[in-house]
Amino acid sequence: MNECADKSFKKSDADLNGVYKQIEQRLKDNADTKKLLVTAQRAWVAFRDAECTFQTSGSSQSSIYPMVYSMCLDTVTQSRVRTLEAYLNCAEGDTSCPVPAGN
Repeated sequence: MNECADKSFKKSDADLNGVYKQIEQRLKDNADTKKLLVTAQRAWVAFRDAECTFQTSGSSQSSIYPMVYSMCLDTVTQSRVRTLEAYLNCAEGDTSCPVPAGN
């Protein structure tokens, strides 16, 4: 079960990295916004790790801990993937979107 949960998280993490790279590519001509993306992503990673440590603290001394921790990482990472994917799908001219529309 631990391996399955870890495998699922690793897939979500790979998805996250793929979407992140797409956003970086769209921001290649905007160094300031790209820097903000990097700052936001670093803060998000710190949040994810702290949130999952908190969420799983009740099982931290049990054998199930690695599985529930990986499951939390997976869930939170999938949520971030959806957020970043939404940035890639903004309408042209959407001023509330930090990522320019794709070609």
